[in-house]
Amino acid sequence: MASVTSKSAPESAQSDARRAPAARRSAGFTLVEVLVALTIVSVALMASLRAIGSLAQGTADLRARTLAQWSAENRLSRMRVQAEWPAVGSSRFDCSQAGVALECRENVFATPNASFRRVEVSVHDPASGHRHARLVGFATNLP
Repeated sequence: MASVTSKSAPESAQSDARRAPAARRSAGFTLVEVLVALTIVSVALMASLRAIGSLAQGTADLRARTLAQWSAENRLSRMRVQAEWPAVGSSRFDCSQAGVALECRENVFATPNASFRRVEVSVHDPASGHRHARLVGFATNLP
């Protein structure tokens, strides 16, 4: 005679109770998982903010260098157009461009040929003294 075992109601309720916590665990995230995810997101956001800050600083430096280069080119072009014969020595003057404060430092040197002078124009930030650009050209005193 085969015996048939059937679960009673209390046993069935106990097995359902054992399964219920497993179902609840798989339905959401644990606190540790949420904290790990937040840590990863915060590190990624900090890295992207640093990259954006570096990009902004690089853009500002590039703008200052471009304006400084234009200032130096303007000075040498003015010398050429006005046929200036600069005196040997050094001079400083304001050469600001587009609202950026810049200071030009001009050094004029004699050359072995008396009809030529070497002109070095360097452009600096007046606040820090940092050189943004340096350009070398020649002035002539030809008839």
